[in-house]
Amino acid sequence: MVLVSSDGAKPLRTAGLETVAVIIPVRNEATTIGQVIQALRSLGLDQVWVVDNGSSDGSGAIAAVAGAQVIREPVAGYGRACWRGLQNLPPTIDWVLFCDGDGSDDLSQLPQFFDRTATADLILGNRCATQAGRACLTTVQRYGNGLATGLIFLGWGHRYRDLGPLRLIRRKALDRMQVRDRGFGWTVEMQVRAIECGLRICELPVNYYRRQGGRSKISGTIWGSLQAGVIICSTLARLYWRKLWR
Repeated sequence: MVLVSSDGAKPLRTAGLETVAVIIPVRNEATTIGQVIQALRSLGLDQVWVVDNGSSDGSGAIAAVAGAQVIREPVAGYGRACWRGLQNLPPTIDWVLFCDGDGSDDLSQLPQFFDRTATADLILGNRCATQAGRACLTTVQRYGNGLATGLIFLGWGHRYRDLGPLRLIRRKALDRMQVRDRGFGWTVEMQVRAIECGLRICELPVNYYRRQGGRSKISGTIWGSLQAGVIICSTLARLYWRKLWR
């Protein structure tokens, strides 16, 4: 594994993993969060921040026992939880990894992400590029991905393949992007802002599993999926309007 230091100097080896912070937004993932943290730590990722976004099942306590630093964010919102986690990072962190706490991400593939840090600023997991990933995405998720990535291509000229949760980004680049959304639009705004900021973007094929426990807040219900679609489209409309008036 290789990492690049924040000043662009020669790549760091495995010892550089202490410059990577993992942020995991969590709400009621008690059955899976401990295993996710253990998997990350087995890879040498010890800087793990779990943002407890209003859990009622003891997820935060389990995460703390597993070795994560737990932050409480009572106001619901995926983007708000991610933003809260970023406010607590020490200055020694050069890279930020976002992943889910439900066990759906194949974390064993993370070394491939680290291998790309010499040539990329934003590295995204593409679930649509693997058979395992496609099989676990619902019809609504596949349709939503196609719609969102198609709209991004029409508006900004870059063809993404997925809006997946597993993503590694250079901290300086993330600071420059100034992502404003505090809800489910966080991920799509990050990908649009990456284009606007001229970041070097890389998508890697990743496996994806059905959640190992708990219940999805988005794809688990038709209403949740419809809400997510509306949020994504309205976020893209807002960003495109802002682009036109710059």
